[in-house]
Amino acid sequence: MDPVRTEIMRNRFAAIAEEASNVAYRTAYTTFVKQTQDYQVAMASVAGEFFAYPMKSGVTSSVCQNVRGLVDEIGIETLVPGDIILTNDPFSGDALCTHTMDIHLLRPVFRDGAIVAFAWAFIHASDIGGAVPGSIAPTSYEVFQEGVRIRPGLLYRAGELNTAMWNFFADNSRIPDLIWGDLQAMMAGLALLDTRMNELCVRYGTAEVLESVSDVLALGELKAREALGRLTPGEYRFSEYLEDYRGDGHVFIHACMTVAAGGTLALDFTGSDPAVRLAMNFVTGKRAHPFLCMPVINFIQTIEPTTPVNGGIIRPIRTHAPVGTLMNAEFPAAMGNRWVAVMRCYDAILGCLNQAYPGGIAACGAGQAGIIAVSGVDGRTGRRHVSVVEPFIGGSGGRRDADGLDGIDQPVAFLRSAPAEVVEAETGLVLRRFSYEPGRAAPGLHRGGQAMRIELENRGLAATITVRGLDRFRFQPFGLHGGASGCAGSTVLNPGTAGERNIGKIDVLELAHGDTLLMITPSGGGFGDPFARDPALVLAEVRDGLLSVEAGRTGYGVVIAGDAVDVAATAEVRAVPRPSPPVFTIGPARQDLERRWPETTSRAMAAAALALPAGLRPYRLAELRRNGIATG
Repeated sequence: MDPVRTEIMRNRFAAIAEEASNVAYRTAYTTFVKQTQDYQVAMASVAGEFFAYPMKSGVTSSVCQNVRGLVDEIGIETLVPGDIILTNDPFSGDALCTHTMDIHLLRPVFRDGAIVAFAWAFIHASDIGGAVPGSIAPTSYEVFQEGVRIRPGLLYRAGELNTAMWNFFADNSRIPDLIWGDLQAMMAGLALLDTRMNELCVRYGTAEVLESVSDVLALGELKAREALGRLTPGEYRFSEYLEDYRGDGHVFIHACMTVAAGGTLALDFTGSDPAVRLAMNFVTGKRAHPFLCMPVINFIQTIEPTTPVNGGIIRPIRTHAPVGTLMNAEFPAAMGNRWVAVMRCYDAILGCLNQAYPGGIAACGAGQAGIIAVSGVDGRTGRRHVSVVEPFIGGSGGRRDADGLDGIDQPVAFLRSAPAEVVEAETGLVLRRFSYEPGRAAPGLHRGGQAMRIELENRGLAATITVRGLDRFRFQPFGLHGGASGCAGSTVLNPGTAGERNIGKIDVLELAHGDTLLMITPSGGGFGDPFARDPALVLAEVRDGLLSVEAGRTGYGVVIAGDAVDVAATAEVRAVPRPSPPVFTIGPARQDLERRWPETTSRAMAAAALALPAGLRPYRLAELRRNGIATG
């Protein structure tokens, strides 16, 4: 590896990826792509690994995906210049797609008659048909309810549009013209990648460019191994819980992380619950999948910030989820709401990393990405318009050297908020408030990130609201090393009126004219002893209206008199002995659950259920939990 050439080409590749991504998002149509930026454009090697991936716009969590499984569905030998593959099928392409709303495009890049790379793009389509507008209802239980599903096929053959394929999709979507606009934007990005890759081959020679692709990927692997080498070798376990949409049920997730010498790491989700009759499942296949190791990828990029952003990062990592589990589901599992399960896997892995890295890394974040979608009827045409309103997230966990981030969480930090003007122009909703929610940040030496509050009023005709990704209404985000657990979330319909109603996690909600929806996210957990926090920081938050005087005293041991810290009284309060805190502060709801269902019991029950025929698993597991067992 020539280090100078590798560094030059690394930056060349990154630059063309950023340029193509920028072209795509600036020409997109739907709010969820052009504002929220749930899309991406990147370049992959012939082996399928991304070597040119953007970080300034679009989704950043797919950098360690692999497109070769999609290519092999078609047959690489059958591809010709001008071909573009399209699919949204989670059950094909070696788990490249993870729910049907993500439409993937792949264009082979030819040079001198041979394929030298693949240009890739995807969009989250705001509607692909199905039972509800927006195609995602959290309580859907079969993929058939979630809109049209297209196995890998050629949208373009040698530059000619396959009208039959597109018409099949367009006839099933509520907003086909907008989706086609998004896809055209992505294809403009693909064409630019093709042009730029050929320009590099002209300038440097094809052989040298392909050698550079291999070198840049190898550099990503090398940096990853160096970062993983900072973890303490051993086996670490942690569990997390998803909340059911029916009563007080739960879904058990268990992660076992094994760190070996030489900078390698393995993650195993054996002992997790089988796939559920909800839209929270996803597929990961047999290869290492980024959805099963996202915190590790983030850790590598944080510890080794010079790591190239490419698929080489995942090479030292192995992941395993037994077929049939929530995170490696089988046909016809529903997956529209799968990201909330990915985030809970994230938290379970973060729990392992906090044990493996001396001193810990970070407390748990809000753990949700509530994507609010609204559908209303056009009074003139009678047709429905579907639009995404906002990604509604919540604060990240307090970190070992800094407070948590307010209103945003690491697994979804790439999502942008849509401007209020766009929301109100495209829907019948008025955004009455979108702000931090005072008094909910979890105390810690480094406090958790602030929770968010949103209030939406329906000024139009009847509107249908769906919100996928909501969670942690009972099980709070964990605090670390003495930090408090984060606050849980809540939703209220028509607050402050005679019809006020706490509605919990939203599935499909019908809003009448004049109805108001209030939602508050969870907050991130705190990191470290809150009684060691600088009193001046506590005072600043009281002055800003984010913390009450009483909460400053009880949560941080800081006594505020008037507009200043009472130093003597604060010292007196902080001197009172307190019990030694646990490493993880998990909150009362999880404590109560684990007194009844210890982790070892939950793992055994999940394994027993997974051994049953697929159709019986969820029913038998629910029966076991409903009947209960004695614990001792």
